[in-house]
Amino acid sequence: MMEGETIAGRRVLFVMAVDAEYGPHLRARFTPLLTGVGPVEAGIAMGAALQALAARDTLPDLVVSLGSAGSRRCPLGEIFQIASVSWRDMDATRLGFPKGVTPMTDHPVDIPLTTPLPLPLARLSTGANVVGGEEYAGIDADMVDMESFAVARACARYDVPLMGLRGVSDGPGELDHINSWMELLGLIDERLAQAVDLLPEALASLDG
Repeated sequence: MMEGETIAGRRVLFVMAVDAEYGPHLRARFTPLLTGVGPVEAGIAMGAALQALAARDTLPDLVVSLGSAGSRRCPLGEIFQIASVSWRDMDATRLGFPKGVTPMTDHPVDIPLTTPLPLPLARLSTGANVVGGEEYAGIDADMVDMESFAVARACARYDVPLMGLRGVSDGPGELDHINSWMELLGLIDERLAQAVDLLPEALASLDG
């Protein structure tokens, strides 16, 4: 079972969706839990990992979810720290629940995340669809991905803080092939690694 990394005296578990986002710069820094694509796969993998760690009394002090995201507002190739995450698929408004809130649960529409790094902030929306073109107009968030909300809910179940880092891989214009998504992953890998390098000082300062 993956125990994560020790940074500034804290157990940190890094989480990513797929190997394609895990380039050489990130590989030199940590070994992540790879969840697979989409909220279902992410929820299963994250929940199982945290349950196994809890059984061994080795839950992480922090989970860091990172990878790529789409955006029509944020510049391509730039890295953002996630201020909050929502779930665009959930719509139980016919039952009287706000859009984005799961019935019979206590989570808000936007779940706030931990933001210890000196990086620009963005609101993230998770869903099971690949967003492109004019679909962005109907989404109340700065960025979109397919896993972070599921990871956040699993972390909440075990009372583990979550932070998110996302690099913008696509957004302006239409995303029409997997190659369009992969084009900037090398640059995002390098810049995400630079963001990860800020963690030791940021986490150490929390003790002060």
